[in-house]
Amino acid sequence: MLSDFININRNDNTPIYTQIYREIKKAIENGNIKGEEKLPSVRKICTDLGVSKTTVETAYNALCSEGYIINVPQKGYYVENGIIIESKINSRKSEENKPEKVYKYDFSGKGIDKNISNVKEWRKYVKNILNKEYLLNTYSENQGEIELRKALSKYAFSSRGVKTEYNNIVVGSGSQTLIYIFCGLFGVKKTVAMEQHSFPQAEQVFSDFEYNIEYTESDSKGITVESLEKIKPDIILINPNYCGNGASGMPITRKLEIIKYAQKHNVIILEDDYNGELRYKSHPSACLQSYGTDCTLYIGSFSRILLPSVRISFMCLNERLLSKYIKTKDNYNQTTSKIEQLALAEYINDGKLEKHLRKLRRYYNNKSDLMKSCIKMHFDSYEFNETAMYFELKGNSELLGGSEVKVMRGSDNSLIKLNFSQINSELIDPGINEVYKLIK
Repeated sequence: MLSDFININRNDNTPIYTQIYREIKKAIENGNIKGEEKLPSVRKICTDLGVSKTTVETAYNALCSEGYIINVPQKGYYVENGIIIESKINSRKSEENKPEKVYKYDFSGKGIDKNISNVKEWRKYVKNILNKEYLLNTYSENQGEIELRKALSKYAFSSRGVKTEYNNIVVGSGSQTLIYIFCGLFGVKKTVAMEQHSFPQAEQVFSDFEYNIEYTESDSKGITVESLEKIKPDIILINPNYCGNGASGMPITRKLEIIKYAQKHNVIILEDDYNGELRYKSHPSACLQSYGTDCTLYIGSFSRILLPSVRISFMCLNERLLSKYIKTKDNYNQTTSKIEQLALAEYINDGKLEKHLRKLRRYYNNKSDLMKSCIKMHFDSYEFNETAMYFELKGNSELLGGSEVKVMRGSDNSLIKLNFSQINSELIDPGINEVYKLIK
């Protein structure tokens, strides 16, 4: 109803007819009242708003004189057709309805290769849980389903050397969600040390908790202990697979140095083991947590290994924070689907995840070789990050704007990051060639 759009302030010195005129005009400009739409009669507006006939007629006449509406004899007032007035609302709606551009060569890494996705088999496990109706009639466990936590405890030890009991595991819908829980347990206004641009989503959480974020210095082995000595952090956020020399990850000597520093200064290490088990060029090394269970919290996920749409991650708490979590866990709602949790538990217990992981390693090994050979045909130098699955080239990424090429988002326009996780193998060579032509 038109009267829903009209707000009258009787304490305002502005005449009532002017307020009515402005409200209807605004509704037309915003697109809330469309062209050729009939307006309510003068009598109807009078009744709805409790104003005089003269007041409404004066407002309508003002709109007619400006061309917003027309008076059709014996029929009433209609909104004039063809009024095109850009507004913030219309612009926003237009932007929302605008279809997302599909790129011919997608090196952004926002998904996984459909040729290696395990959708068909995953669907079977989800369907199996859906057929067990008795499991669906209750809420999920706050901490995560026990079946899944037990499966994760065994899987994480066999694949990454994680030393934890299932009671120490907290399940959530993504690493960022789990970091929120961690910060809630650890407190506000702390100092966290991390590599620059290593985990923007985590930085947002830290900012929400008023943490002081300090960026560490790194060398070919990763974060240096010397920079930690300068920062004096309460927390160290680290991904030992995504630092320094990205192709080989952090060596054991540096891991032990950081563990020793954390134990000496009572610092918590938050280990983001993104894609830690997905190594295909080098042998997977044990995670940092396995060398310092007392001071390290481990976070793992399955977005690259299973499916990006399956938002399941897990965090392994040390005893210090576990006791805090136990007291408050009933206040944390579970953010991950119970159905997917139970499906993943069966998927792991049946050995399907380890089998799929072996297949992924072979596939991405061949794909990285193909990418490397195509890049070497056009570029003299490059950097390769194994677990993040991208090659980094020197070049102005802004030159790719408006093209058919989509690359990873970066903070430095002088570098181009090309991720090969999603793009079809047949498009890698022509895609690299297109990048070369655009930047050269």
